[in-house]
Amino acid sequence: MDQRKKLIGPFKQLLSLANLPVKGALKDADMEIIEHAGLLLEGDKIKAVGTFEELKAAIAQDTEIIELTDDYVVLPGYIDCHTHIAFGGNRANDFAMRNAGSSYLEIAEAGGGIWSTVKHTRALSEEELADLTSRRADMLLKQGITTVEVKSGYGLNVEEELKTLRAVKKANQHSGADLISTCLAAHMCPKDFEGTPEEYLAGIADQLFPILKEEALTTRIDAFVERSAFSAEQTKPYYEKAKDLGFDITIHADQFSTSGSALAIELAAVSADHLEASGDAEVLALAQSDVVAVALPAASLGIGCAFTPARKLLDAGASLAIATDWNPGSAPMGKLIESASILATMEKLSNAEVLSAITYRAAKALNLQDRGRLVEGLLADFVIYKTDNYQNITYLQGALQPAQVWKSGKKVVDNSNS
Repeated sequence: MDQRKKLIGPFKQLLSLANLPVKGALKDADMEIIEHAGLLLEGDKIKAVGTFEELKAAIAQDTEIIELTDDYVVLPGYIDCHTHIAFGGNRANDFAMRNAGSSYLEIAEAGGGIWSTVKHTRALSEEELADLTSRRADMLLKQGITTVEVKSGYGLNVEEELKTLRAVKKANQHSGADLISTCLAAHMCPKDFEGTPEEYLAGIADQLFPILKEEALTTRIDAFVERSAFSAEQTKPYYEKAKDLGFDITIHADQFSTSGSALAIELAAVSADHLEASGDAEVLALAQSDVVAVALPAASLGIGCAFTPARKLLDAGASLAIATDWNPGSAPMGKLIESASILATMEKLSNAEVLSAITYRAAKALNLQDRGRLVEGLLADFVIYKTDNYQNITYLQGALQPAQVWKSGKKVVDNSNS
């Protein structure tokens, strides 16, 4: 590994997000903003953060200096902690039918819904699926997203789930971003399975989980706990088997009805994602736990339902992350800053709350401790904008695109001259 040192700056503003709590509400005044700042890198890590001139005066002679002449703002690389980008096909017709008034059940009966994507994804080879996943990950990377969680869940049998997770592993070798895989074999009970939901889950746990361990395909297990998928009672033994094998667990919870968040708390899941249906009791319970609440505003936009009660969650003391939920059905946008800015408007979130939700709090949702802030010793993952005011990032709702994106100390996106 290249261990040469690089000093980058001066930045008009550097947002380290250091010393901010993992839980609870935040004010913009809580953020440390270093002006005329510099970032000193050593290999793939951050060596030091401070003013550019002070760092420049203290560096060794062999340090490469990358001196900036325009106004730039730098902050930690974004972390998208919930996506479904390993998929085939297109569900534009679902969107049209939903907007015309069709229900979820009516769309499914007409050949749409999750099962439609399952059929298209099964038709792809592992190489084709890896290529699609890698290209979508690179689209996220251009937005400043340096870590991307990727779920399976459009295979829904042992062979096809393995294909998907192997494809994600291959895509990770070609993408500039880090891809963190999650097994979502419990996305729904497949229509071609002859048996009960309980038998399906038991078979997946017995047959698939050991191979996931053997091939190091994932450390995370997810399930859709909902009336249209699996109940909390059905998924609890499945999750307990996963935990016994050492997997982290996360839950698609409280999207249309409640019960999933309670299960997440009971089983000490790392996160409960969606939560659009969560009421005051669920909000309070989540706030009193260590489960990260993950809001997925693009899904609310895609379906036309309420947003996650982000303001209530933060005010109650919960940890809130925000992710794209990029998927072909309910959230095809795949735009993090756009959807997070809309959530901020609808739920009255501060810039500090939004930026924390897509950096270090999102890292906690993935059980990652080595990224999400610009502090000594963490990965040198950061995004640079050509602006003199960080507030423009959310104010312009995604219109302001990164000038540069750095991953593990290497520049992987450069739009400085565009």
